[in-house]
Amino acid sequence: MATVDECRQALKDLAAKLDSAVEAQGRLDLERTLACRITDLPAAFSARLSGGRLLDIADGDNPKAKIALSTSSDNLLALVGGRLDLARAIASRQVSLSANPFDLLKLRKLL
Repeated sequence: MATVDECRQALKDLAAKLDSAVEAQGRLDLERTLACRITDLPAAFSARLSGGRLLDIADGDNPKAKIALSTSSDNLLALVGGRLDLARAIASRQVSLSANPFDLLKLRKLL
């Protein structure tokens, strides 16, 4: 099981990856709040997706977030590290992703 600090760092690493992808692929028209809930730790994070970037990562849940991701700490690290495919993780219920269907289509471009 990963630690809260490792999960926080994984989200920062994801933000850095998205920043480099935005530079390479252009901006994505998506402005949404995001909640990342860690199921095996007493932890959650909130952030904002804006123009294909992950911004304002903070500790704490956002129950009103438009996009909610729930997973274990190890699965979060594996997703960000590229060792776990998001589509397969969702299909196998290792990851739960809740969002508007149109937002999910846009998110596919990010991941």
